[in-house]
Amino acid sequence: MTYVVTESCIKCKYTDCVDVCPVDCFREGPNFLVIDPEECIDCTLCVAECPVEAIYAEDDVPDEQQHFTALNAELSKSWESIVEKKDAPSDADDWVDVSSKLDLLER
Repeated sequence: MTYVVTESCIKCKYTDCVDVCPVDCFREGPNFLVIDPEECIDCTLCVAECPVEAIYAEDDVPDEQQHFTALNAELSKSWESIVEKKDAPSDADDWVDVSSKLDLLER
């Protein structure tokens, strides 16, 4: 089992999760983070650190977010590793409560 970053992360991209990851499994895109399922060791440390509750165990991803499992796997192959916390986008707080953001995902 791996962990999956879901829609809540889009446009928020807080990187608190990156700081606690012992295996550097996060990958960074322009406005979203993903977890490389080949690197994730299922330690659960990132879940509690995510301020927008975007990270789920693969088996616990909500039904309407299931497509993010494949999306994490796909994008982790082409996005660069992120190993240190960065400042969130200046407008990140504006996007916390917005739903249906998939069409805003930048690849």
